[in-house]
Amino acid sequence: MDFAAYAPLLIAAAFFISLVCSTVGVSGAFLLLPLQVLVLNSTSPALSSTNQLFNILATPAGILRFLKEGRMLWSLALVLCAGTLPGLFLGLYLRTSLLAGARSFTLFAAAVLLFTGFSLWRAKGKKCPGMGTGSMIPRVLSCTRKRLTFVYGDATYAPSVPALVLLSLGVGIVGGAYGIGGGAIMSPFLVSLFGLPVHELSAATLFSTFMTAVASTMASLVLHALDPNLNILPDLKVGLALGLGGMAGMYCGARLQKRLSQDFLRRLLLVLVVLAALTLLLRLA
Repeated sequence: MDFAAYAPLLIAAAFFISLVCSTVGVSGAFLLLPLQVLVLNSTSPALSSTNQLFNILATPAGILRFLKEGRMLWSLALVLCAGTLPGLFLGLYLRTSLLAGARSFTLFAAAVLLFTGFSLWRAKGKKCPGMGTGSMIPRVLSCTRKRLTFVYGDATYAPSVPALVLLSLGVGIVGGAYGIGGGAIMSPFLVSLFGLPVHELSAATLFSTFMTAVASTMASLVLHALDPNLNILPDLKVGLALGLGGMAGMYCGARLQKRLSQDFLRRLLLVLVVLAALTLLLRLA
């Protein structure tokens, strides 16, 4: 199929997916990969790299919006990066070795989507305490090797730093293999396991996604230089089309976040995730 024929579909899909996903701190790359598999009929490692190119282009729009509103919690963002960045290199190795085959990668992608759906379902009903009258600007009280303590709204949060790093390490491995920043997996568990507020963690997870995408793309370039026969370079046309729609969707989603119901968005994401997983599994039948 000619690129001009499916480019509008990629742009529109990236806009809608990014619009919805960015409101909960997710870039939407985890849903764009199944879309590429179905539209492009390919499961090569290049798809994962193209997804990371999308993250590089799209996430800064949402990050800048959160920065403008003063809602970036840098301490949390850097702690998450400390785990995801080392993890992605192992994930990238798995993608180019054990998961290089079409069937194995499709099964892995479907499993990641179903696991993401489970984590979204597990996070349902989690409320952000004290969001009514307090300041929506986060304020760090302390950050040590053991615990990060900050105030947001009317509540104080104190998640364990080692636990955050361990979670983000696992997310980095999965994200590196799947071709996502990992926010789709990270955000639900930050809510369900650590009780963090969705509105606050969104900026940090998007920043972690951006840094992971940059590192993953650089690693892909190095791997291709070492082995030119390795089909791991991103598809620039597809990446730019997705990035164009993603930039607009990400900015709008970050701006609309405070006005939208997180429960509704979480349910919508859950439906999209499960449908994408089932579509991939049916493709194998």
